[in-house]
Amino acid sequence: MVAAIIKEIALQKEYLLGKPLQSVYFGGGTPSLLEIKDLELIFDAIHQHHSLAADAEITLEANPDDLTIQKLKDLSKTAINRLSIGTQSFFEEDLKWMNRAHTSQEAKTCIQAAQDQGFDNLTIDLIYGTPTTTNKMWEQNIQTAIDLNIAHLSCYCLTVEPNTALDHFVKKGIKEAVDEEKSAQQFEILMQQTVEAGYEHYEISNFAKPNCHARHNSNYWLGASYLGLGPSAHSFNGDSRQWNIANNAKYINAIEEGLLPFEKEQLTPDQQYNEYILTALRTKWGCQLQKISTWGLGYEQYFLKTVEPYLKEELIQKNEQTYTLTSKGKLLADRIAMELFI
Repeated sequence: MVAAIIKEIALQKEYLLGKPLQSVYFGGGTPSLLEIKDLELIFDAIHQHHSLAADAEITLEANPDDLTIQKLKDLSKTAINRLSIGTQSFFEEDLKWMNRAHTSQEAKTCIQAAQDQGFDNLTIDLIYGTPTTTNKMWEQNIQTAIDLNIAHLSCYCLTVEPNTALDHFVKKGIKEAVDEEKSAQQFEILMQQTVEAGYEHYEISNFAKPNCHARHNSNYWLGASYLGLGPSAHSFNGDSRQWNIANNAKYINAIEEGLLPFEKEQLTPDQQYNEYILTALRTKWGCQLQKISTWGLGYEQYFLKTVEPYLKEELIQKNEQTYTLTSKGKLLADRIAMELFI
C-alpha cells in the first residue's frame, strides 16, 4: 500500500499545478498504524515531486490506544507537527456504547503524553447526542478538553446513517434512537462553553484557540484545490472532482501498472454554486456576494431572493456583502443550505 501511494504521488504530481503545499493530512482510517519508516518514505516522495511550504500544517490522525510514548517520541522526530486524536468522549459509558477500544484514562494520558513530546497543536474529536451522554456529562466532556489545554476541538452530533450497523440496531430496538431535542441542547451548551473559554466557533463543528484553525480543513471549506491519495481518496481542482476506487487490491494493481484508478465528475456552474453555499455557510467567513457573482448575475439575484426570508427570521445575518449563520441558524445549517441551493 505504501509503495502504491508513493507511486501515485509521482503519477499525480501535476494535479496541483506546482503550487506549494500548505498542508498534508494523513487520515481516512488509522494512519498511526504506519511505521515511522513508512511515513518517512512518503515524505521523501512528497519532497521529490512537490514544494512544501515552510510552515505547512502536517497532521496525523490517531487513536489513543495507538499512541504509545515510544510512538510519540518517534513521531516527534518526523515532519508531523499536528495530531488529530480520536477521543470521542472522556466517559467510559459513552466509549463502550460507541464500541471504542480505548478507555477514558487512556485518552487523557495519550493527550498529555503528546503534549510532553512537543505536540502543542492538538485536535480531538468529541461526539454529542449519544443516548448515554447527559447534558451534565457533555459539559464535563467539554471542560475536560479545556482543562487539558487542547488547541482545537471538532465536535460532531451523532447521526444514524442508513444501512449501517447502528441503523440496524436502532431499528431492532437494540440501541436507542437519537434524541434530536437533547442533541440541540448539547450543541447550544457547546457553543456557549467553548466561546467562554476563548475558543472561536469558526465552522459548525469546529472550535479553535487563536491562530489554531485547522488549515487543511479550512481549505476544503474555502474551496481550495486539494489532492487525495490512496483508495477512496477524493481530489478537487475547482472545476472537477475525482475519487479513487474504493478497493485496496484493485487500487494497488492499477497503480503498479501505472494507471490512476479514479472516476471523475465535471462540475456544472449550478453544482459549483451549491457546493459553495453548503461549505461557506458553515464557516465564520460565510457566503461572499462577490464570490457568488463570479458565476453570473443570475446566481447573485437568485441568492439575494432566497436568502431574504432567513435574514428576516434572524437565522442568517448580513455584514456588508458577507452572509453568515446566527447562533440560531447554526442549529439548522444543513436545512438552510439545501433551501438556498439551485
